Amino acid sequence: MIHKHGKPPEEVTSYRPISLLPVLSKMFERILLSRILPILNENQVIPKHQFGFRQQHSTIEQVHRVCEKIRSSFENKEYCSAVFLDIQAAFNKVWHKGLLYKIKAFLPHSFYLLLESYLTDRIFQVREDGELSHIHDIMAGVPQGSVLGPVLYTIYTADLPEAQGVTTATFADDTALLASNRDPTVASAILQNNLDKVTEWLQKWRIKASATISVHITFTLRKGNCEPVKMCDVTLPQCDTVRYLGMHLDKRLTWKKHIKAKRDELNMRFRNIYWLMARNSKLSIDNKLLIYRMILMTIWTYGLQLWGSACDSSLNIIQRMQNGILRTIANAPWFVTNTEIHKAMNMRTVAEEIRLTGIKYRTRLENHPNALATALTNISYIKRLKRHDIQRVGDRW
Repeated sequence: MIHKHGKPPEEVTSYRPISLLPVLSKMFERILLSRILPILNENQVIPKHQFGFRQQHSTIEQVHRVCEKIRSSFENKEYCSAVFLDIQAAFNKVWHKGLLYKIKAFLPHSFYLLLESYLTDRIFQVREDGELSHIHDIMAGVPQGSVLGPVLYTIYTADLPEAQGVTTATFADDTALLASNRDPTVASAILQNNLDKVTEWLQKWRIKASATISVHITFTLRKGNCEPVKMCDVTLPQCDTVRYLGMHLDKRLTWKKHIKAKRDELNMRFRNIYWLMARNSKLSIDNKLLIYRMILMTIWTYGLQLWGSACDSSLNIIQRMQNGILRTIANAPWFVTNTEIHKAMNMRTVAEEIRLTGIKYRTRLENHPNALATALTNISYIKRLKRHDIQRVGDRW
């Protein structure tokens, strides 16, 4: 049992179980998965808005879809009413009878019999500090750490209700619903209508979403917020920022909150390994640079394709962080410029990293198997953007 960071240690839900499954079982699952995936793809069982556990799909493309919906609302002077749902213990609470019902509907009967045997009569035992618990039956959920588990979950949630005028974005159990309109009341009404259907669907299939932890946010460049929305007669809390798939989205999509969070995380991580990268460290500069690229640089480069469009003052925050770290690694005197240090270490600046990452990302989108991701390359609403922003978009792509 692995303790979740920041959770109270006295609660059972604060621990994440790491499953140890039989190797033969994993081999069988992998063989079975190679037979199941072609059927799912041919029959288009998995909806296009589901980007989790699918080849050539990543979190960045899904966050990009959400951002493009928000930017489109900005362009049309609309209010974008959005809900980010928190699904509790999604993989652990999958209803076996409901899952088998959907397997029987989507897959041939022979697969149904195999998967019925696979899911039923499973048992588990917990080891903690060398002690073993009693053996218990598994009454719900997909096997943690299994090969088939993620695919079974996407099959179980494949019929999530959608509605016209509402953008649905899912990555595994992370679900976002967005609706836009010039009238904030109408935007929330459209969203509420779809949210009611989603709530009914969740109750039918015994999936629990927490209304108190879920977030409702209004993305707009105008004054005011959209009307509150409810789930199970509980009003969802309204916020000015939301964290979705590791990225912080504020109501005006300025990326200031996200960049500040990356700066703080980078500071904390750098302090933890400072003894390895300090001026008196015996490691070579090449090894220090390797540590920086593998541990520190990955913190701020995540989502660079999106937050790279932020204003220069925000981007300079990360650039100053990189300048300081590289000066520490090189033990450079004060009279050596940051430009010279970057060239000597063959390191790109943040602006150069944004440009190259954007070029690669566009190529990836153009060859993406999902039409929803490919459509992200068609930016046709830049008429209201300032000239500076138009140039930045051109540089990024």
